[in-house]
Amino acid sequence: MTDAQPEPAPPVAALPTVLGALQDPVRLEMVRRLSNAGDAVRCSALYDAINKSTATHHFKILHKAGLVERVVIEGNTCQRLRTEDLETALPGLLASVVGAANRAHRD
Repeated sequence: MTDAQPEPAPPVAALPTVLGALQDPVRLEMVRRLSNAGDAVRCSALYDAINKSTATHHFKILHKAGLVERVVIEGNTCQRLRTEDLETALPGLLASVVGAANRAHRD
């Protein structure tokens, strides 16, 4: 994917806010999918069984916590995980959470 134009992202929030954002199963699945993709992903590919307005609500919570940033790529709205920023702010957290989510998804 090319021509990514990110919106300004807030700083990564404090640990309780980040964990609060990740405690919801829908948001955790969105983060898991983003992490596994390794790049920006179209919003609609990050959720199943919810409608667009509910997904928008979840993306806003993830954005406010500093977990994701919204980018437009070739006219498509995508989300990108802020992996480097998260690792700097909360070392090891993302890898641990995504690893556990991947194990749970396989089971």
